[in-house]
Amino acid sequence: MWKGRFAKATADLVQQYGESISYDWRLYKHDVNGSIAHARAQVKAGLLTEEEFSSIEKGLREVEAEIEGGNFAFSIELEDIHMNIESALTKKIGAAGAKLHTARSRNDQVATDTRLYCREEIDALTGQLSELQSALLAQSAKHAASVLPGYTHLQRGQPVTIGHHLLAYVEMLDRDKARLADCRKRVNVSPLGSGALAGSTINLDRQQIADELGFDRVTTNSMDAISDRDYIAEFLFAMALVGTHLSRLSEDLILWCSSEFGFATLSDAHTTGSSLMPQKKNPDVCEITRGKTGRLYGNLVALLTAAKGLPLTYNRDLQEDKEPLFDSIDTLKIALAVNTEMIADMEINVDVCEAAASDPLLLATDLADYLVKNGVPFRQAHELVGLAVAESVKTQNPLDQLDLTSLSEHYGADAKDVFDLQTALAARTNPGAPSIENVKSEVARWQTSLDSCK
Repeated sequence: MWKGRFAKATADLVQQYGESISYDWRLYKHDVNGSIAHARAQVKAGLLTEEEFSSIEKGLREVEAEIEGGNFAFSIELEDIHMNIESALTKKIGAAGAKLHTARSRNDQVATDTRLYCREEIDALTGQLSELQSALLAQSAKHAASVLPGYTHLQRGQPVTIGHHLLAYVEMLDRDKARLADCRKRVNVSPLGSGALAGSTINLDRQQIADELGFDRVTTNSMDAISDRDYIAEFLFAMALVGTHLSRLSEDLILWCSSEFGFATLSDAHTTGSSLMPQKKNPDVCEITRGKTGRLYGNLVALLTAAKGLPLTYNRDLQEDKEPLFDSIDTLKIALAVNTEMIADMEINVDVCEAAASDPLLLATDLADYLVKNGVPFRQAHELVGLAVAESVKTQNPLDQLDLTSLSEHYGADAKDVFDLQTALAARTNPGAPSIENVKSEVARWQTSLDSCK
């Protein structure tokens, strides 16, 4: 590539140290498409004949087919996917292949390829997120009326339904989809034509190229276009936050599947045993997901660290953007796929959940609300219920079995009605609250929303 300037061959160790073909080969499809669009613009500019363009397009498609079929010999001497493809093309078609790189640098070429790759992967991940939402939604619909303790500080707090609990993750994943959609807008901008850093004196129709490749618009500053990796950092962040949500779901399921909780049972297909203890059934998928979230975080930090001190424009440090990107995508894709399967096959132990939710202490706040409705200021009501709870703990007598009227004149005989669980849930009718009717309504809304995305 630079033999005119250099008299001595690149050292073997430098070639090994600097090559990227071992991982950027996966950009081949986008490199081919970008090159065809670039060549078509060269025809319009009078740099290629129609015959030469046809030869280039045919040759590039042949190279693409060879790579897809596993019949392409990659060379580290050619460093990257761009030069591997260009070299193979030139060997196939001769001089026309050597014209392809006119008015283009590997700097704007790799930025274009990476944007096309990110766009495709954002779309794929968005589809996978919808599939996981659907699996959660199916369980939510099945258990819209099944009661469960809600927790704060991992202590029982108030009653909810299993459907309401699982719908919380549907909401999280929808925010993830929205972040990816927003990220896609900044990804979908064409840098091709920015050259090495200052464009080219040979002006191709950048908008034509962008339109052919499906970009929304072209970049407006060549120096920024070449050095920008914000879109990758943003994509990595969005994936890391998906990992956060998957990890939280995993932690819930790990607790639910423990003997101490017993709220859920994962299928044998999505659990493992112990090499020593024959009774074990371990939620390994959940634990691996929880662990891989740290990997997603690390990939984001790796890119931010590589980019933080770079002067304009391109620096070879930016080669370090791809391995974290590829790894996060691969990691998240399989995590979403396996979690979707696992959620679909999960069994909820409704009787155990309902038994846990029958703890009258879960309705202590409802008892305070009862007092407030009878004219007691909330802080006083909170104190009175706290005294009743203390009495319950001291006497080991359930809260709903205490003679509340003996504890305060503010309690009436109807105070015990507070402890009817179904009545308590039915009263939670505010938007976002877990009444059974609300949960069913939300399930229906989400089903319509997800169906419209298919």
